[in-house]
Amino acid sequence: MNPVAIRLLNQQLVAPQFTNPAEVVSFLGAMQAQEYRMMRWAVAMRTRKPSLKAFKKAFDSGRIIRLHLMRGTWQLVSAEDYWPFIELCSHKAIAVTKGWMSSNKISIPDDELMAVRDILAQTASDKGSVTKEDFVLVLAEKDIQMDDHRLSYHIRMAEMTGTLCSGDLLPMKATYALTANKVKPSAKIDRDEALMTFTRKYFQSHQPATLEDFVWWSGLNISDCRRGVDLLGDYIHVEKWKGWDFYLTDDCRIRGFRKGRFLLIPPYDEYLIGYKSRDIVLPPEHRHHAHNNSGIFQPVIAYDGKICGNWSPFKDECQASFFTEGCCIDEIKEAWQAYCNFLR
Repeated sequence: MNPVAIRLLNQQLVAPQFTNPAEVVSFLGAMQAQEYRMMRWAVAMRTRKPSLKAFKKAFDSGRIIRLHLMRGTWQLVSAEDYWPFIELCSHKAIAVTKGWMSSNKISIPDDELMAVRDILAQTASDKGSVTKEDFVLVLAEKDIQMDDHRLSYHIRMAEMTGTLCSGDLLPMKATYALTANKVKPSAKIDRDEALMTFTRKYFQSHQPATLEDFVWWSGLNISDCRRGVDLLGDYIHVEKWKGWDFYLTDDCRIRGFRKGRFLLIPPYDEYLIGYKSRDIVLPPEHRHHAHNNSGIFQPVIAYDGKICGNWSPFKDECQASFFTEGCCIDEIKEAWQAYCNFLR
């Protein structure tokens, strides 16, 4: 088994199967979207013809939704997965968020939480797509003052309860919309069905992956994760590799990998953040180049799937540095040009 090649194929980073950005998000189940500008490239680079316009169209139309969900952090999900995944993940995500609030000595009483949520919802309903600054102005009109940190928690809680979700895509600022006006309601499914879908989408797109990887990524309890694997039955099986128990699906992609390709990977990309252990593609001695212990991830370069350097996505010219031998900046010019073409 070549786990690096299999991950590249099933994460759609080489020989991608999809043309539409919404199809990519649906296939992966959820994609980390911490960096508002770079989440676009994370999705687009997994399509056959990366296009910022195509991403914006899918995002603005509500086929792709950005919200705080798993682990209390930002993700992209597809419209069809939005409500089932909210039902599945929100309870644990809210508990995690309340823990962060407590550690930051922030306490929001229930009456304040509901009153502010009603204001946020009405503002989003009235304006269609609003920024955090819009919320600040409306709250001020009602003589409600709060710092940015506290307001962020109010917005986050409104997202995790299905009240607010992403609005239209702007160049730099996140916007919010009333979920009821953005995402169509869907028939309620039972928890096992949602858990099975959630688990299947993780392993089909992140394989080979371990149970520990899935627990980390999902933010769910280990008992839920084991239950999700059990629900998949014969669709999923275990293969051992260098002491690891990896799960693979019966329709795992193993053909299509070609050597000699560089990838410009955005920060917080699923290629790294989707796993608890990243040692397969990122040697431990170079881990600090990709992320720190506080969960801040950097843009990285991969050669044949192995992380070998860093790049600068917000420069006019290609800028890169390498921490492994045998690579030079001239070799990533083709990848840089593909990124530049995407931005046009």
